[in-house]
Amino acid sequence: MTELLFYHLETRPLESVLPALLEKTLQRGWRAVVEVGSTERLEALDAALWTYSDDSFLPHGVASGSEKDALQPILLSHDDTNPNSAHVRFFVDRATPRPAEGYERFVYMFNGHDPDAVAEARSVWRDLRESHDLTYWQQEASGRWVKKA
Repeated sequence: MTELLFYHLETRPLESVLPALLEKTLQRGWRAVVEVGSTERLEALDAALWTYSDDSFLPHGVASGSEKDALQPILLSHDDTNPNSAHVRFFVDRATPRPAEGYERFVYMFNGHDPDAVAEARSVWRDLRESHDLTYWQQEASGRWVKKA
């Protein structure tokens, strides 16, 4: 059963949180797909991952449908494919998880200041709680993650 982690963004935006989670993913020897809700956000997130730190580098690419996609340790996409044989799939900016085989973990990240995103997260939790091991993480004021469920 695929583990599904909910990350409730409260104090820091996605662009500052996602790089650290992707670094941890790579440290485990895993590959990742980051599914984004729109093409515009995909481009913005791509730029953010290149510039988030002066002293770090996250090897990644944007899905293009070419053979090069399979070589990327981190692949940004707006569809549900897994061309780089990722172990972890991140769902950000209102991309919605759906059952899929072959992943160790799903990570669903949502903005706690967007009432529609919170309502969608609750719906996803209800829909997938029978088919996944779920955990819920919320940001404290310091930006630290606390497991709430």
